[in-house]
Amino acid sequence: MLPPELQTAAQSSILCWLATVDADGWPHVSPKEIFTVFDAEHLVIANIASPTSVRNIAQNPRVCVSFVHVFVQKGFKVLGTARNVGKTDADFARWAAPLVALAGPRFAIHSVIVVRATGFEPIVAPSYRLYPSETTERAQVVSAMRTYGVRPDASL
Repeated sequence: MLPPELQTAAQSSILCWLATVDADGWPHVSPKEIFTVFDAEHLVIANIASPTSVRNIAQNPRVCVSFVHVFVQKGFKVLGTARNVGKTDADFARWAAPLVALAGPRFAIHSVIVVRATGFEPIVAPSYRLYPSETTERAQVVSAMRTYGVRPDASL
């Protein structure tokens, strides 16, 4: 279900944004630093400091996960259902393995938010749709770097 271009976009994103809904119906959006595509139908997100997200998922498992490459200004929105897998759950090690590799010793992973994707949509900056003949990924990167005063790291 999750195509290769979505997986590539997730790998090149620094953060994802997890949207949940609380018991009163209020939406909550929270940045998550440690996340990855687990397989063709699952995303996994490390619960490092996410008590509100975990509580909301226990009450309503429907979520939205978004990630956008900051400079290219493209990404994806993934809709799905989530569950929280704790350290004492039998399948914790399986779900946590790729996150532990990303987090290293710096972050303790308290649990894993496992999102089963039910749908996805691309996210693109309006320029791609409004000015398709002149908007390229390279042009977007150059424009964003100029706007934010950023330069590429020559050592990379």
